[in-house]
Formats: sequence, C-alpha cells, structure tokens
Amino acid sequence: MSASSHGVSLPGDPPGGRRAAAIWGIGVAVYFVAVIFRTSLGVAGLDAADRFDVNASALSTFSILQLLVYAGMQIPVGLMVDRLGTKKVLTLGVVLFTVGQLGFALSPSYGMALASRALLGCGDAMTFISVLRLGARWFPVRKGPLVAQVAALFGMAGNLVSTLLIARMLHGLGWTATFAGSSAAGLVVLVLLVLFLKDHPEGHEPPPVHHRGTAFVRRQIAASWREPGTRLGMWVHFTTQFPAMVFLLLWGMPFLVEAQHLTRETAGALLTLVVASNMVVGLVYGQIIARHHAARAPLALGTIGASALLWAATIAYPGDEAPMWLLITLCAVLGACGPASMIGFDFARPANPPERQGTASGIVNMGGFVASMTTLFAVGVLLDATGDNYRIAFTSVFVLQALGVTQILRLRSRTARRERERLVASRVEAVHVPA
Repeated sequence: MSASSHGVSLPGDPPGGRRAAAIWGIGVAVYFVAVIFRTSLGVAGLDAADRFDVNASALSTFSILQLLVYAGMQIPVGLMVDRLGTKKVLTLGVVLFTVGQLGFALSPSYGMALASRALLGCGDAMTFISVLRLGARWFPVRKGPLVAQVAALFGMAGNLVSTLLIARMLHGLGWTATFAGSSAAGLVVLVLLVLFLKDHPEGHEPPPVHHRGTAFVRRQIAASWREPGTRLGMWVHFTTQFPAMVFLLLWGMPFLVEAQHLTRETAGALLTLVVASNMVVGLVYGQIIARHHAARAPLALGTIGASALLWAATIAYPGDEAPMWLLITLCAVLGACGPASMIGFDFARPANPPERQGTASGIVNMGGFVASMTTLFAVGVLLDATGDNYRIAFTSVFVLQALGVTQILRLRSRTARRERERLVASRVEAVHVPA
C-alpha cells in the first residue's frame, strides 16, 4: 500500500484534474461500448436460436466461448499493456470487438457467428485492464478504488443499454440492422481514442523497461503471482463476481420463468434490478474504500455472505415458488457482487509496481470469469442430470464460494503484513526525497 493511498501524496503521483478525467473518459467510453457488445446476445438468445436453427446447448456455447476467450486473454493482455501501453492495446481491442460485432450481424451460419463472438471476446478482453491502467497513470493512487468502481459502473450502464435498447431495436429493426448499426459505436470510440487518448500526463512517463522474450514474460507473471496481494485479489474477484454474472448472462431468466413461474416481463424487470443495484452499490463501495482502506476485506466477505444467504433462502424456500419480496432482495444483493469483485484490484494494485500493474490486473480479472465459466457449465450439467431441478443445480454456487472464502481467509493476514511493510518504506522514501 502506498502512502498516497492513505492521503499522502508522493513525488511523481499523477495530478488528476479535469484533463485526466477527459482522457480517462475516452477509455471508459471504449469499455462502455465493449460491454454493450458483450451483453447484446443476452437479449437476443431466442432470435439467435431461430436465425441459426440451434438448440439450447449450442446457444449456450456462444456465452461460454466468449467467457473462455475473455478469461484466457487476461494475462496476455496484462503483459501487452505493460509492454505496449494503454493506447495501442485499446486500439487493437476496439478494432477486434467492432469487427466481431459486425461479423455477428452478417454471419450466415452458426460457425461464422461463433467465430465472430470469439473475436468480439478477444477485443473485449483488452478493454477493462487497459482502463484500469489508464486510471492509475492519470489519477493519484488514493483515487484508485473510486476510479475503478466508476469505470465498472459505466460497464453496467452498457449492460443496461443492451437490456433496454438492443432488445427494442431487435424487435423494430431486425437482426442485421441492429447488430450492424450498433457496431458503428465502435467506430466512434476508435476515432476518439486515436485522436485524443494519451497513455500518461506529460512529465509522468514510466521508466523504460527492457523486456524481450519468453524469459521476461515468465518473470513478470511469477513476480506478480508471488505477491500475496495479487493472489488475494484474484480470489476476491473469483468468489464475488460469478453469482451475478451467471444469473445475468444465462441462468437468471430460465430460473425466474421456469422455476419461479414469473412472466418474461417480470423476470426482465428483476434482471434490470440487478444492474441498477450494481450501479448504486458501486458508487458506495468506491467511496468507502477510498476513505477506509481497511474496509476492503469486510466488504468483500460481507457481500459473499449476503449473496450466499439469499441464494440459500431462495432455493430452499418451502413450496414451489419463493415470494416476490425474497426474489427482489436476492436481485438487489446480487447487484453488489460486481462492485465487490472490483475490490480484488484494490488488493493487487498496491502489491505491484507500475511496470507490473497490467499483468497483476490480468491475473485478478481472470478469477471471476473462470468461476463464471465453471458455474455456467456446472449448472447446465446438473439441470440435465436432475430433470431441470434448479434447487440442486444452483448448489454449485456454494461449492465455489466455499473454495474462494477459504483462500481469502488464508491470504488476508499475509497481504496486510506486506502492505504495512510497504507503507513504512514509502513514508521513509517520501521524507528523504529532495524538494
């Protein structure tokens, strides 16, 4: 933990300000568009099944493949950001996810559509880590938690756009016009990115790092992984993100309609509640952590406990259906899972020097998506094996939560000790830096 995270500005700390907000806003706009593209399939599942004449298993492959590509790209993207800088990686990401969205609009077959979603997932994977790195380069360290939470908030706003706007466009304009038209947003942010985005403020250039070959890659990954803060961040992200991701991405709608016997409109409103809750809680968590760094672990563990309790109460409720008040509470609590997952980056950030921030963020970001893929697959297998018994299928959530909590508790004290050591060292350094 740096001294500036406790309100002490060190020499070389970025100044922030309006220009920083404007530059960082371009990166956030890229992430916003990426999330719209990522989640657009969520409202087009039935249309995709009709267009490509596929069953539910083949349809779910779209989501699983996209997450697989996203998770698999996290460490390579982190290395790319550390080596090439934010602007180059974001530019490549925009090109890839825009081509993927356009290809999805024009695909005549299931195979080509699947390849387009994989390309989109590859480009999408390059956005969030780059935006985190951009914020770290332009804002003081003490602003890091709030900056990360606000970036995630705009991502959820992109999810909301998919839920509300893309669904209406599909109904009114049809498949090709909707997906091809939405790809124009990628061109807009590409122009802004190329013309205006800068990796860092003048006078705050990072020191040159000479890195070539696979030996450097191995050292970079190993050094990041050795830090307990990186591993703790990954397990926090792993344990907090996946319950809401699984619910929003695939299994929430079938559970609410088939198991809880709600109408599609009511189920859609509950999914929207998850997104809205995420946006509100994200601002609250960001403010709390920016002021009270020690609140990170209690917030993460509290969110895990609350989501586990609500999951258990919902699937174990006596009778065929849970009451509406319980479903509403479940969805509101699931909305806290996304902001809680961002706390993982707040453990990894102070544990790694600037030249390893991208790599460490990639390791952390991989956690939640691996958990999401695992649970998506496990729920599907259990549903097939039990004749669509959602109560049994959703017990897989508790297995992954138990694994994650065990690792969080194991690494928590070690990370705190390392942060205290760094805090003492940074204060000594601040005292001895010439004016």
